[in-house]
Amino acid sequence: MMLDKITNQAVIETERFDLRPLRKSDQGLISMYGGDARVAKNTRSIPHPLPPGATEAFITRAQADDRTADVWAIDGTKSGDPEVMGLIELERMDRDQSEIGYWVAPAFWNTGLASRAVAALIDANPQSCKTIFAEVFQENAASARVLTNCGFEYLGDAETFSVARNGKVPTWTYSRKLD
Repeated sequence: MMLDKITNQAVIETERFDLRPLRKSDQGLISMYGGDARVAKNTRSIPHPLPPGATEAFITRAQADDRTADVWAIDGTKSGDPEVMGLIELERMDRDQSEIGYWVAPAFWNTGLASRAVAALIDANPQSCKTIFAEVFQENAASARVLTNCGFEYLGDAETFSVARNGKVPTWTYSRKLD
């Protein structure tokens, strides 16, 4: 694992892809994929339709020195895939804990990409977490499988607000203890 000089954030290499900090040049692909209703409606924070400037502002926040989350692009260029196939992030919490969040472009759904990205981030543990939490919308069984495949354990039911849906959505909460 090496550090990106601009963001001082880990770059995590795998055989098929790299998890790397966001670049301004990612704006087009993030807007295209994140603007897809199927992606936005499975997240808490992506609005749909995606307003002008939203992706640029997101990238600026992800690169800020005072950010509360590290965001990585799932970059497949080493395998001939796009520079951005999805995003994955770790948001810092108290007591050596973080919350993981991710989305993958629909073209890469059901390929194992999300599971491999989550596993790579956990293996690297760039924030030296002792516990990682996650939540998924209850209707998104595929995302729940990603977490259980990566060793997360179910904690309980909850709900969260989805900007794209403009309403509360039932969720499942998971956690994983790390050594």
